[in-house]
Amino acid sequence: MAEKFDCRDAFTRTLEEMAAEEPRLVVVANDSIGSSKLGGFARKFPGRLVNVGIAEQNMVGVAAGLANGGLLPFVCAASCFLTGRALEQIKVDAAYSNANIKLCGMASGVAYGEMGPTHHSLEDLAWTRAIAGMTVIVPADPQETEQATRAVARYAGPVFLRLSRMPVPAVHPPAYRFEIGKAACLKGGDDLAIMANGTMVTVALQAAEQLESEGIHARVLNLSTIRPLDEETILCAARQAGKIITLEEHTIYGGLGGAVAEVVVQHCPVPMRILGFPGVFAPTGSAEFLLQHFHLTPEGVRLAAHQLLNQRLPDT
Repeated sequence: MAEKFDCRDAFTRTLEEMAAEEPRLVVVANDSIGSSKLGGFARKFPGRLVNVGIAEQNMVGVAAGLANGGLLPFVCAASCFLTGRALEQIKVDAAYSNANIKLCGMASGVAYGEMGPTHHSLEDLAWTRAIAGMTVIVPADPQETEQATRAVARYAGPVFLRLSRMPVPAVHPPAYRFEIGKAACLKGGDDLAIMANGTMVTVALQAAEQLESEGIHARVLNLSTIRPLDEETILCAARQAGKIITLEEHTIYGGLGGAVAEVVVQHCPVPMRILGFPGVFAPTGSAEFLLQHFHLTPEGVRLAAHQLLNQRLPDT
């Protein structure tokens, strides 16, 4: 079994390395030093970490003030609370003001599974993707997390960076280079295309391996940037593969699947399946249980692929 890594480790290690070279970099947190793995940053740069306590709206407002003062704030908090409690501040103080704020949603999706729906973050991509001027990124492994963190630090403007606490294996080759707005093709194939991001990229690759053993060649795309979306790569896959499955650790409403469908339906309509959490409050249970419960597994993707491939189109 492939070794798995916590992307938060790659994120905070990169943050510390950048802070050593960039004196403007500061971190603003909401009493989440431990869960955001910011202990090392706090020890190395105690004067550059602002802990506002459990006050997410204030947290984003403070970060906006720091950005207006010429600093480079990274805001770290559990994604469910960062986006759910501070959405107005994200919209107005960050996006509308075009503040140079990097919003880092930690422990996204169902990573806090046992703590129930109040701690699940299944709507954050829909919320942030709908805000004008917001760049939205969901890295898939530690290598991409490191590169994305450096990229957003260089990028001028508000960014939502969605990170999980669930360990994942490396999915990219050593030569991979992340670029905002660009998808990565991790496996070729023209029978159908599987598009995923974050923790679900591994699941997509495992499903593609199962399908390959059955003679079905599935293209796997990592769409780590949801906004701006790599429309060219999506449409190329639609034309060449003719069928698309999207897979995300998020509600099926307004996330990756919705973003891909918006592009496809306008420019190259093809049959699709949007896999994710089906617009319900997920029950309490481990992340592994919840992913199994909602069929967000290699076998679940494989079955969806067979249904899609066997779908009869209406007569035209």
